Amino acid sequence: MKALPDLGPTRKLKLPKEAERTLHNGLTVIAIRRPAVPLVEVRLRVPFARANLARAAVLSQTLFSGTADMSTVEIAAELQKVGGGLSAGVDPDRLMVSGNGLVTGLDRILELLGDVLGGAAYPSDEVATERDRLADRIQVAQRQPAHLARVALLTRMYGKHPYAVQTPEVSQVQAVRPAQLRALHAERLHPAGATLVLVGDITPERALDTAERVLGTWNGGGKHVELPRTPAIEPGPLTLVDRPGSVQSSMRVALPAVERTHADHAALQLVNLLFGGYFSSRWTENIREDKGYTYGPHSVIEHNVAGSSFVAAAEVATEVTGPALLETIYELGRLATLPPKAEELEQARQYALGTLQLGMSTQAGLATLASTYAGFGLRLDYLPQYAAKLAAATLDEVAAAGAKYLAPANMATIVLGDAERVEGPLRALTAVERA
Repeated sequence: MKALPDLGPTRKLKLPKEAERTLHNGLTVIAIRRPAVPLVEVRLRVPFARANLARAAVLSQTLFSGTADMSTVEIAAELQKVGGGLSAGVDPDRLMVSGNGLVTGLDRILELLGDVLGGAAYPSDEVATERDRLADRIQVAQRQPAHLARVALLTRMYGKHPYAVQTPEVSQVQAVRPAQLRALHAERLHPAGATLVLVGDITPERALDTAERVLGTWNGGGKHVELPRTPAIEPGPLTLVDRPGSVQSSMRVALPAVERTHADHAALQLVNLLFGGYFSSRWTENIREDKGYTYGPHSVIEHNVAGSSFVAAAEVATEVTGPALLETIYELGRLATLPPKAEELEQARQYALGTLQLGMSTQAGLATLASTYAGFGLRLDYLPQYAAKLAAATLDEVAAAGAKYLAPANMATIVLGDAERVEGPLRALTAVERA
């Protein structure tokens, strides 16, 4: 068997040309030149914390359903004329409008966006249709183990914090009315604090001028809402959620993490990769490759505006739920008490640096990255700094981050499964409480 060739040198991150301007109405516009194809990517991020869950969800699905002058079909047709499309989504931190189109159609895309931002009508028939679709999707999700496990994990992690509940009840969605959406739009969809990112084959300053001309008149009173910091993750008894007859158990583990600007962030990201953040990780090697307990275990550092956390997830066969948890605790403990080998760390480091390059390699990826960072008060010049920290992190620093953040004694654990079959094996490892 031939040995794999050595990895080539890591390329230095090259930042694209960009320009930024904050308009008189408070909207920040960031324009980035990436001339790969004759398209422009559009990302509008509007802070939306603490909005009513059901109304926010329906609003995001009906934002482009019509204005006083145009129907939803007419808006879509106008966007299609310039090879474009726009859609909206919402999470506990923000409402995001995403889309793209031909670079020659940027003016028209922004004009249509401005029309919607200033005068979305939320027609009764369109609201009713999208409301029913959303209710159906929630009903389907509520039968899925991954969704149920996520709901239980959020409750365990966040308690009474607004992040604890992120999916509305079907009855709440069905109760939403157009007048409520118009009121929420007027209250929360305003330019102050919002960020528009444009990426493509554009001249940045000219794109800023276009955005200012078209969206500079977007106004709205509204209020500024901030979330409290997330509470500390409380370790303690494993939370067991009964799902009788299930042939699999959904296992979730949460541990504390730090925000992107923290001195430990780069080292902790490498620790995450070593544990379960990519295919060559220890956890994957252990419970997938070696023991066959699961197909796709994975860990990630989740960054929200109000706080960050480390989350690990795996779906395992019911009969190996206890052994899978044991191996998870073992791998966390191993990283928390023993430094990784130099070659193991270097492999994770190269993966992290390569992922950064890939994230910037397309117009869409660059737009999403820039918009995400902007939501945390960062710009693309953060990337070279972060890459340098990844490249410079030492074995001692990574070992210290593992000991500080991944100690099994600090973890909060959720298992969703057939309690009658899994509770005994789990109790042999740790204290268990039923949800």
